[in-house]
Amino acid sequence: MASQRRPAPPRARRPRGSPRHMGRGAGRAELGMAVPPGRCPDCSAPGPPRGGGGGGGGAPAVPHLGIAVDEGDVLPGALRLMRELRPAWETARVKTKLFTDGITNKLVACYTDEDMADAVLVRVYGRKTELFVDRETELKNFQVLQAHGCAPDLYCAFQNGLCYEFVPGIALGPDHVRDPCIFRLVAQEMARVHAIHANGSIAKPILWQKLHKYLALVKMDLSPKVSNPSLHPDVPSLEVLEHELAWMKETLSQLGSPVVLCHNDLLCKNIIYNSTEEHVRFIDYEYTGYNYQAFDIGNHFNEFAGVKEVDYRLYPSKEIQLQWLRSYLQAYKQLTQEDQGGRGAVVSEKELETLYVQVNKFSLASHFLWACWGLIQDKYSTIDFNFLRYAKLRFKQYFKMKPVVTALQISK
Repeated sequence: MASQRRPAPPRARRPRGSPRHMGRGAGRAELGMAVPPGRCPDCSAPGPPRGGGGGGGGAPAVPHLGIAVDEGDVLPGALRLMRELRPAWETARVKTKLFTDGITNKLVACYTDEDMADAVLVRVYGRKTELFVDRETELKNFQVLQAHGCAPDLYCAFQNGLCYEFVPGIALGPDHVRDPCIFRLVAQEMARVHAIHANGSIAKPILWQKLHKYLALVKMDLSPKVSNPSLHPDVPSLEVLEHELAWMKETLSQLGSPVVLCHNDLLCKNIIYNSTEEHVRFIDYEYTGYNYQAFDIGNHFNEFAGVKEVDYRLYPSKEIQLQWLRSYLQAYKQLTQEDQGGRGAVVSEKELETLYVQVNKFSLASHFLWACWGLIQDKYSTIDFNFLRYAKLRFKQYFKMKPVVTALQISK
């Protein structure tokens, strides 16, 4: 398990083969156009992207290749895609690197340069992930983030996946996200994403719709497993899950957390750190959408514990959280209150404490959501990962933390 001591920042190099994503027809490909380009609600016309605050959300339509890649054997399909996207590449010179850390999709890099500078990433959707991921919305959100400089270039969509630009850097681990030199960059980048639509029309948060959908899938497909205590004694009954969802919706929706464009899946390995340029970038936009600001942050704090070897002793202390939140609020206010001549960057103790309480309460919804997700994945996924064990861990932490965070109060 990763040490809790503060690590030195990663060195200025890109390790070969470092993982990039977690996820969470015959003959020549048919080239068409995918969904219309994504556009910010407050972006009236295409133009150059402005960092963070909205505007310039136009993006070119994404080519769609009529190719399906076999999830069980991705390399032949990936090479076929390269013949379409990179016709100048000699097939014999194309190298491939299969990343194995993902627990939602399959990911392979195709490249010819030794340092992978020209790499194209091919992401193949996991089996049945369309049940809980809206792929059309994902594509639109990818384009919006790309237009604002928050996502890599998107090369094409194909029948069951996407091809996009390789992001140089290293995927973070539990030690990195505790390092103040790095977590300040993460906080600032999250603020940049959250500010993209901050001046547009207020959208509904996707949280409740998503939770109801996941719970419906659990009911439909897993009710024999869930309701039989002899099979899964650590999984709550459907009646308990419905009660907890109703309680969360009643309680959390009253906290006043702003609704912003959220990543919604900011686990460590979805953050790429480039030490040469001293910045971070977020990857994997399957769950991106409008949501509560505090959910996105609370979800990220939960991910300090890791995914494959979960250790909730790594959940950030209040001291670390307050440092992180102060960096976030300073950046968010600068991006969304530019008309105040910089005065908006001043963060009050009340603002800080309010966000701290909101974030820790919304962390419950994160546990609940990914626990339900784990039950669904346990049913369908072909990826070698113990989804049921993961679901049980998230439910356990939900019920452990519920009385702790319920006791937190926002001062009047």
